[in-house]
Amino acid sequence: MTKITTLDLSPFYRNSIGIDRLFDRITNQIDTANSNTNYPPYNILKTGENTYEIQVAVAGFTQGEVEVNVNEGQLIITGEKPVTELPEGHTYEHHGISARRFVRSFTLDNYVEVISALSQDGILTIKLERRLPEAMKPKIIAITYAN
Repeated sequence: MTKITTLDLSPFYRNSIGIDRLFDRITNQIDTANSNTNYPPYNILKTGENTYEIQVAVAGFTQGEVEVNVNEGQLIITGEKPVTELPEGHTYEHHGISARRFVRSFTLDNYVEVISALSQDGILTIKLERRLPEAMKPKIIAITYAN
């Protein structure tokens, strides 16, 4: 895998107005992608022209152990299981089922809203929809000609 050590975005700044936040998001995503683990695994589906689903594997986590938050364009999913003691006389011969604490975050585009979150059969499904305001939708401007 190629690792980016420096990313010079100055040529893009010359031709762009008001999208420096976009470039900051790109560099932050590159930094976090290099440091993130793959736990828990997830899918991102496009379910329509403006609708999406994020599916996160949360098998073993029960109600109250997974939390979904949206804050300033970030969708943050956290999971934490309380530490449980084994009954007396029980020990693990092999401990392969992971239920460790996790934080998984996704950067949401402008106007993307979380519609719902449902946990079923070990999969947390978060439905998202991009809702553009009327002022942001493409429109044709009528041209008035003199004479």
